[in-house]
Amino acid sequence: FLYLVAEFCCGFFVILILGNFWFLAVLYLLWLYLDWETPCAGGRRSQWVRSWTVWKYFREYFPIHLIKTSELNPNHNYLLGFHPHGVLVAGAFGNFCTGPSFKNLFPGLTPYLHIMPIWFGCPFFREYIMSAGMVSASKESVSYVLNNKGGGHASVIVIGGAEESLNAHPGSLTLNILKRKGFIKMALKHGAHLVPVFSFGENELFKQVANPKGSRLRNVQEKLQKIMGFALPLFHARGVFQYSFGLIPYRQPIHTVVGSPIPVKQNLNPTTEEIDQLHALYLQKLRQLFEEHKRNYGIPEHKSLIFE
Repeated sequence: FLYLVAEFCCGFFVILILGNFWFLAVLYLLWLYLDWETPCAGGRRSQWVRSWTVWKYFREYFPIHLIKTSELNPNHNYLLGFHPHGVLVAGAFGNFCTGPSFKNLFPGLTPYLHIMPIWFGCPFFREYIMSAGMVSASKESVSYVLNNKGGGHASVIVIGGAEESLNAHPGSLTLNILKRKGFIKMALKHGAHLVPVFSFGENELFKQVANPKGSRLRNVQEKLQKIMGFALPLFHARGVFQYSFGLIPYRQPIHTVVGSPIPVKQNLNPTTEEIDQLHALYLQKLRQLFEEHKRNYGIPEHKSLIFE
């Protein structure tokens, strides 16, 4: 969906340049230059956009649910690690960028969904995603959100990133997390409490072309991901009027479960050992969250998370 909207916005910008409205394109480029740092400074959310009726239908299509397991004190800042990435990241968008669910369950907290900085270079599209509450995933952006002295901010980071989307096959429970420790360091530097979040059903929305590690397709996808910064999974699902083939996601329920916070004491210069220790604790709490709730959402008893 984001790819389609981004392409439309870029196409519209090209039309302005090539048409008789090139001066509007020039004015926008000036605006882009002056506003370039906004995605790293909290963005520019719009409650009007976040409350569009279309998002209500979007959430009800699957449907998407947000499940609370513990209180989050609004006097603290939090770093929510979202898993898994899936193809669409529907649970993250539906719960943290649209609707009243998060606000009702966690009053006093403002969520910021961090996404790849490359998206904010797309004309017009950047305005749309910022209005929905998305900000850059750069270190500067995360620091800006977590540096709120009064608390009440929640950075939502899809830990597995674009690379993990290549594992987004139905039934897959493989998470790219063992080497991802930057979010742990950020939490320590800002004293932000860590919260594991697991979105059950995220990988069931599409069927992806088989791309086991070591295969020719996977090697090409990984090379393109390193070059462009985002992955290109080859996926399909259903059509508008039939269920056999198309790009519309399957109607599979998504239950995004927000775990209990892991208290983090601020440490401006954490050592490698301290980062590794907190990272191991986070993995333990994430696995525990999954095991406690998997039976409720159709995961067989013998299935467990795979960290790589």
